[in-house]
Amino acid sequence: MAIDWDRRTCARKGHVTYAPDDPRLRIRLHARTALGDVWRCLRCGDFALGEPHGSGPAGDAPLVPRGKVLRDLFILRFLAFERALRGVFIVLVAVAVWKFSNSQDAVRRLFNEYLDVFRPVFRHFHYDLDHSPVIGTIQRTFGYRHSTLLVVASVLVAYALVELIEAVGLWYAKRWAEYLTVVATAAFLPLEIYELTEHVSAVKITTLVLNIVAVLYIALAKRLFGLRGGRRAFDEERRSASLLEVEESAGVMAPAAARTPPALP
Repeated sequence: MAIDWDRRTCARKGHVTYAPDDPRLRIRLHARTALGDVWRCLRCGDFALGEPHGSGPAGDAPLVPRGKVLRDLFILRFLAFERALRGVFIVLVAVAVWKFSNSQDAVRRLFNEYLDVFRPVFRHFHYDLDHSPVIGTIQRTFGYRHSTLLVVASVLVAYALVELIEAVGLWYAKRWAEYLTVVATAAFLPLEIYELTEHVSAVKITTLVLNIVAVLYIALAKRLFGLRGGRRAFDEERRSASLLEVEESAGVMAPAAARTPPALP
């Protein structure tokens, strides 16, 4: 079943009505009922009871996202939410690395104490902790210099800031954020592919596929880098979508006030 993005949004946020100065357009967007004046919503096309939210020249009517534009906005906000979660997670990792760098010796001693406790237990199940790849990786981490760990924490914080900036920009559908997301995500694709050559996992494959889809979708749907007509075609599409109800009304509504909307409940 196709989603009616216009009515879905109006149900959540309310209708958007406008009274243009041009009487030929005004009569197509306005009608009188037994309950009072009603105005045609610029987003979903339904009639809404009450005074219009604005008035003036038709060219000054609000650019109300509708149809495909609303669907694209929903997808961008989903990506923004994902970027925000990732940014917060990376910040937490950076804080953990920073704290570890300041108490490296204490953590090493605590780890070795627990290792001594669990070594006989694992030996009973014929598992040698001393030759475990995971344990070896942790022990090598203890050998990193304090300055090196601070650099790692700083890089993680910088990466997290980029993710959070992307999230805010995508949430408000800023074009610079779309460019930033495409460039930043595409820049890490070679690294993700290289990681797959080292070790394949479902998480890595899913992440790689999602990032590739996100790059292609944003670049094509938002007409970035001159694709599909570039910025000019994008602005024309957005404006025609937001004012489409006014234009369609010219062919749908009868001239003058010969036709009235259905009676409101």
